Amino acid sequence: MTRAIILAAGQGTRLRPLTNNKPKCLVLLQGKTFLERQVNVLKRAGVKDLLVVGGYRVDLIKEAGFNCMVNPKYESTNMVETLFRGVSFIELGGDLIIGYGDIIYQIDNLNQVLSCEDEIGVMVDRNWRRYWELRFSDPLEDAETFVMDSEGYVIELGKKAKSFKRIHGQYTGLIKVREDKIKDFIDFYKSLNRNKIYDGKNFSNMYMTSFLQEIIDAGWKVKAVSVENGWLEIDSVNDLQIYENLYKVGELASFCRLEN
Repeated sequence: MTRAIILAAGQGTRLRPLTNNKPKCLVLLQGKTFLERQVNVLKRAGVKDLLVVGGYRVDLIKEAGFNCMVNPKYESTNMVETLFRGVSFIELGGDLIIGYGDIIYQIDNLNQVLSCEDEIGVMVDRNWRRYWELRFSDPLEDAETFVMDSEGYVIELGKKAKSFKRIHGQYTGLIKVREDKIKDFIDFYKSLNRNKIYDGKNFSNMYMTSFLQEIIDAGWKVKAVSVENGWLEIDSVNDLQIYENLYKVGELASFCRLEN
């Protein structure tokens, strides 16, 4: 059995005013919330045991009928803290899919991640520059490093990129942890130094990419599951407007098909 945990605790400040009274994951894209779109794709792929870890306006996520846990410290913590607020769900067993509440993806991309048999798999967009150029006048303003070895295992991710040479793709926010590594995954988190600074952030505010880098540096094998677009990140009002406009003229599907 494969389980999925969706991290949706943040306030979504860059999507204001749309998030003034609701969490980012409940903002609409073409009539459906980001969360509904992601959950529908997961269920179509056979992943039906789902947990959303909320924080800001989690009451609305519960009212929408989703299975929830809460990160009560959502205002002062980041993604990794939110993930491990759901540790009792993670411990139930099975392969684990981890996704962010502000992404959607095509089912064929998800199926590629599900089929990864490595300890950890992360979905990476090899055609990222085409997508970033849609959203940013200078892709390097937002892009982060993502370096792979010759066998497709991740060496480095999540650092500020100074050139395109250290960007073999872009991390998308979709992760799979193999069932037999779940306990080690949890234990590794528990073993981390609470007083260390991780890429400029304290332990409670560690980025997910920083956590993955710690895992890689400790000798874990993290496989890059390469895709060519087929996903969207909705990080700002500008992102949403771009996608809505592309949909109206029939061009959004060239970046990502919206699953019904």
